[in-house]
Amino acid sequence: MATDPFRQRLPTLDKLGVTDLPNISPSEVASEWLDTFSAAISQSDAGAVVNLFLEDGFWKDVIALTWDLRTFEGRNDITKLLDARLAVTSLREIRLLEEPLREPALQKLFPDLAWIRFCFGFTTKNGKGTGVVYLVPLPDLKWKAYSLLTCLDALTDFPEKVGPLRNNRADHGTWEENRRQEIEFFNNDPTVLVIGAGHSGLETAARLKYIGVPTLIIDKKPRVGDNWRDRYKALCLHDTVWYNQTPYLNFPSTWPVYIPARKLADWLEGYAKFLELNVWTASTIKRSSWDDTTKAWTVEVNREGKEARTLTVKHLVFATGMVSRPNIPDIPGKASFKGSAVHSSQFTSAANYIGKKAVVIGTCTSGHDIAQDFFNHDFDVTMYQRSSTFVITAQTVAKILGANHQDGFPIELADTYSTSLPHVVIRRLFQRTVPAMAQTIDKNILDGLTKVGFKTNLGPYGTGLASLFYERGGGYYIDTGTCQHIINGDIKIKNGCAIEGFTENGLAFSDGTELHADIIVFATGFGDHLDAMREACGDEVASKVGAVWGMDNEGQLQGVWRHCGHD
Repeated sequence: MATDPFRQRLPTLDKLGVTDLPNISPSEVASEWLDTFSAAISQSDAGAVVNLFLEDGFWKDVIALTWDLRTFEGRNDITKLLDARLAVTSLREIRLLEEPLREPALQKLFPDLAWIRFCFGFTTKNGKGTGVVYLVPLPDLKWKAYSLLTCLDALTDFPEKVGPLRNNRADHGTWEENRRQEIEFFNNDPTVLVIGAGHSGLETAARLKYIGVPTLIIDKKPRVGDNWRDRYKALCLHDTVWYNQTPYLNFPSTWPVYIPARKLADWLEGYAKFLELNVWTASTIKRSSWDDTTKAWTVEVNREGKEARTLTVKHLVFATGMVSRPNIPDIPGKASFKGSAVHSSQFTSAANYIGKKAVVIGTCTSGHDIAQDFFNHDFDVTMYQRSSTFVITAQTVAKILGANHQDGFPIELADTYSTSLPHVVIRRLFQRTVPAMAQTIDKNILDGLTKVGFKTNLGPYGTGLASLFYERGGGYYIDTGTCQHIINGDIKIKNGCAIEGFTENGLAFSDGTELHADIIVFATGFGDHLDAMREACGDEVASKVGAVWGMDNEGQLQGVWRHCGHD
């Protein structure tokens, strides 16, 4: 088995040399630690600051000090961060936050692991932010930081135009024409061009609009939300409604926990209108070029039914999602197959196909959803499993997300807490929780799958969903009901052998068997995330961009939400 590069011991009581947790006031401990921290920061005393951390402690920064997403591990690296960035960012006005949900609290994660979590506010020369600290006890009754987050929340020079800063002028008949002018950019070019009007594209544009940055979104599809409408009809989100909230406009409290794709599509279309975002649909980039002298892009945009436009913009944002070019295995003999064979991106509904036998190749989310759809339409359906799959029930995912993702919990604070721990720490925690939940909450489902031959795993090094998502972008299934149909035999499983080729009536396998099928669906994922960038900007630009997705050596996502390798 490969060595896990992240496998380090958590700061357990035994590792810290602590026999029993002391009886303390979390607020008093947090106040004492933060006062010492603040004094050291104000004196630019890096040595005094790092002495407040464990030797193997972490400082995670989201924009506040580094203008990037960074994680620094150990006192030496934290010292380098402070030496390089403390003076130039002018970290100051550090204050304990004690309002409900932010107040210091002792959290007992396991019998041998506990910490005090608390929040603090701070100011830099660029804006205001929130910090989150995790303190662990030492034998001398002192508490030191295992992990600290600094996250910039607002920019001083570009405050969000919300609440008291919203537009307070009465409009008497000019709004409609003003919106038309704004959308069409008749008198100026946008500063930012966002490619893709899905969840992330719209949210990015909304944040930019309300800090005063002129932004245009273009999308190749006819309507906002078509990226969801055009997928298979059975598609429904497998994570909860709270985890998918949109900024400035929350889903109604009446909405289901798991949102159907077409319902979400309509929401996104309405969101773009209600937030007054500037969107050109049925629009594609014909060509683009980068001027390294002016640091600007010239972009020619084709608009269906309208005159093409050439724009000069400072920034391109590719919000083109995880769905790129379909990844279809090269299987010999396809011309001989009498039935239909499509990728999941081309599949809409089992109702569109005549016949009573279906094969779905792939056993992650799309594979399960499509197999379920075939079963619901009375098909004889078999899933072909190429490799083991991490399976976790939706109920367990909701439990992992916990109280931070439920009605009444502020979304902004949930986001802060969710990002507060370094990925390496999350992995260490999940190496305990994932196997434990597999042996308790999800035991019946996983045992049932094993009995019918479905192969499961616990994710990389037993860390489950988070590692698979951030490192691979797939390889898992969050169960919303299909697993029971597999266990019952309603959906059959084929694995343990390779596909040798198509036959006239289906697929031949290396074990000498053949699966008959009228329709074969390849739920085999998608290709390179850079495909959309190559199409819009060409190979030369794309070649300068580094890896997109997957973790770097600090446990941060590569090329996403940060510098990607090209200005």
